[in-house]
Amino acid sequence: QVQLVESGGGLVQAGGSLTLSCAASGSILSGNLMGWYRQASGGQRELVATMTSGSRTNYAETVKGRFTISRDNPKNMVYLQMNSLKPGDTAVYYCYLGLPSIGSYWGQGTQVTVFS
Repeated sequence: QVQLVESGGGLVQAGGSLTLSCAASGSILSGNLMGWYRQASGGQRELVATMTSGSRTNYAETVKGRFTISRDNPKNMVYLQMNSLKPGDTAVYYCYLGLPSIGSYWGQGTQVTVFS
């Protein structure tokens, strides 16, 4: 059974920084995709950033240049460094793991609130 546990959310002033972490456990196969999505109150869940196990990245346009995704493959960890945070970044952030030919897994979510 795959489990994803996020940490690092919180309350931060606009312009500040936060780092989210996600630990994956269970049967984590190689060639997977890990990343982050977010869902603002009343909104749809949307892509923030993903990274393949081969380090190929994909970012939402709204976070390019401000957020950086990274992975520690041996530890099955994924991180999201968020800089220059804006109130519009306020959302619940979900860790994502996609396993080829198996399916997708989600963490329980961590709240990020940015105040001006």
